[in-house]
Amino acid sequence: MKKNTDIKICLYLEFYHFLGGFLYKNVGTGLLTSYRNQKKILTAQGISFTEKWDDSCTILQINTPWFWSLRLIKKARRQNKKVIIWSHVTAEDIKGVFRFSFLLSSLARKYLTYAYGLADIIFSPSEYTKTLLIAYGIPAEKIMVMSNGVDTETYTYDEEKRKKVRDLYGLHDVVVGTVALAIPRKGIRTFLSLAKKFPLNSFIWFGKIYSPLIAPALPKELPVNAQFTGFVDDIVGAYAALDIFIFPSYEENEGMAILEAAAIGRAIVVRDIPVYRGWLVHGENCLVARTEEEFVFHIATLVNDRSLRTKLGEGSKMLAMSRNISKVGAQVVEIYRAQGYTG
Repeated sequence: MKKNTDIKICLYLEFYHFLGGFLYKNVGTGLLTSYRNQKKILTAQGISFTEKWDDSCTILQINTPWFWSLRLIKKARRQNKKVIIWSHVTAEDIKGVFRFSFLLSSLARKYLTYAYGLADIIFSPSEYTKTLLIAYGIPAEKIMVMSNGVDTETYTYDEEKRKKVRDLYGLHDVVVGTVALAIPRKGIRTFLSLAKKFPLNSFIWFGKIYSPLIAPALPKELPVNAQFTGFVDDIVGAYAALDIFIFPSYEENEGMAILEAAAIGRAIVVRDIPVYRGWLVHGENCLVARTEEEFVFHIATLVNDRSLRTKLGEGSKMLAMSRNISKVGAQVVEIYRAQGYTG
């Protein structure tokens, strides 16, 4: 591919390299996946980038505009360079994450309104997130909807990995599970309630478990058919091990785990929340549950209907291809050029 020599990006994620990346190790968030996707996109598009600011950069692209990022933004501004910020975080999705996060959400809204307002362009992962930012008072013309994308070459079904993970955790028959941080917002209560209602099926939650000092602890007694693994290295194997991917989260800005599960062709069941409307289609690439009773109904249907699982899996793979990082990358470059973000 022809190298875009007139653009150079400073791609920045605060604390990503601090103490060798200690703060981001064994976490596995959508934020990290998005950041890595951005690096793959820039490389594939032939765009030079650095993860440390230098004066040759034409664009500063910020992920999570925390306090050190503000310093970089002001430096870029003094040099008349362009600033793009990804709106990975909103006040709404801070709720139900860590202890006392409900108390912090109103303060976070004020801070994020200020920080996002410093950008020339804000990349919003969804139309839903865009509506939230507009409600904060951020001008709509600054906000461009841009999926985080999914790397469909990395996230692809692997039978060998499926067998290895299923053997490791003692999974059998039709397995129901999710991939997410083990925090309240992601729907832990719903997951456990569903496990109790399907005692013959294995339920498994792949994802980091925080200290009880940071997030509410998991119940001491879990249903006998349910397990939480903590962080896992083989994320592709985790998705492949499942037959039904459930995502009972109460709030998302896109839901990257859904795209990853889709790329691997899993049958997907999600909670009916606004962010999915317009791209997740009930009966085509997922099943949508408005209530816990509907979660039960959909899971029971999928457990007993392999052909429906296959149909939804094919639909979900088509969804993932529509948001493949190669397509997202082409859109990103078009925006850079349309906005005059060149050297």
